[in-house]
Amino acid sequence: MTTSDALRAQLRLPLFAAPMFLVSGPDLVIAAARAGIIGSFPTPNCRTTADMEAWMARITEETAGFGSGEDHSTKLWSANLIVHRTNARLAEDVALVKKYRPPIVITALGSPRAIVDDVHDYGGLVFADVNGIAHARKAAAAGVDGLVLVCAGAGGHTGRIAPFAFVPEVRKFFDGMLIVSGAMTDGRAVAAARALGADFGYAGTRFIACAESMAPEAYRQMVVDAEIDDLVLTSALTGALASMLRPSVREAGFDPDALVEGSTAGYTHKTSENRAWKSVWSAGQGVGSINSVKTVAEIVDDFAREYEAALAAL
Repeated sequence: MTTSDALRAQLRLPLFAAPMFLVSGPDLVIAAARAGIIGSFPTPNCRTTADMEAWMARITEETAGFGSGEDHSTKLWSANLIVHRTNARLAEDVALVKKYRPPIVITALGSPRAIVDDVHDYGGLVFADVNGIAHARKAAAAGVDGLVLVCAGAGGHTGRIAPFAFVPEVRKFFDGMLIVSGAMTDGRAVAAARALGADFGYAGTRFIACAESMAPEAYRQMVVDAEIDDLVLTSALTGALASMLRPSVREAGFDPDALVEGSTAGYTHKTSENRAWKSVWSAGQGVGSINSVKTVAEIVDDFAREYEAALAAL
C-alpha cells in the first residue's frame, strides 16, 4: 500500500478543506476531520504564539479518541505553515509543529526545505503549495511528500495553469502525492482530479460558506450570492495574482475596473498583517455553484454522494 493509499483509506473521500486566511479555524478543522476529510488552517490565523498553541492543543485533543460509540482512531488534520522570511514567528511556529505533530504540514510562500526533516522525524508528511512548474521542481527537490497544485480557478492567491496541464507536467518529474485546487466545489470535481492522476482534491471556497468557518456573515452571504462574473483577478491588492469578490473590492473603496496591477494599493506584504485580506474577500471560480450556507458535515455528505455518482459513471 502506498502512502497515498494509506491516507485515502482513513478518509471518507480524498479531499482537503483548504487553509484559508481569516476563514479556517479549529471549528472547521475539527468538523472536517470528523466528517472524514482533512481539515487545515493557516498558522497566521492565530494572532499570537499562545493562540496557535491553544488551537493546536484543542485540535489534537478533539481529533483523537471520540466519545462512546464513535470511531476512536486519530483523525487527520493539517497545519499550513508560512515559511517565507517575512514570517517573524516562524521559529515559534516550527517549535509548536514539533510539539503537537500535525499529521500533515502544508508549506506556503517559500521553500519547504527547512521544515521537511523536522516533520519527517515525528512521522508527519510535508506538502508544498506551488503555483508553477519551476516552484514545483524546487519543492520536489527539497524532499516533500506531496505538492498542492494551485491551479487556475483557485480562490485567493491563485495560479495560471489549468489542472489538465499542471498535473501531467508535474508527473514528468514527481511521483509523490498531488493535491489539485481550483473550482473544487463538488464531488464531481474531486472525481475528475483523481481521474486526471491526482491523489486528492483541495476545496476552499465551498467551506467559506459553512457554519464552522470564521468568515463574517456578510462574507458567507456574498459567496452564496456570487456568480463567476463577480470575481476580479488582480495583483493590485496584494502584489500577487489573486481572485477576489468584486462587491468586496468595491465596498473597500476601490474601483474593480480600474485597479493598477502590481501596485498593491498601499497594502503591506507581511503575511499576518495583510490588510487587503481583511477588507477584500476572496473566492474561486466555482463560487457560482454555492447556493447556501451548510455545516461541514452536510457539505461532505454532498461531496461524497456526488463523488460516488461520478465514479460510477466513469
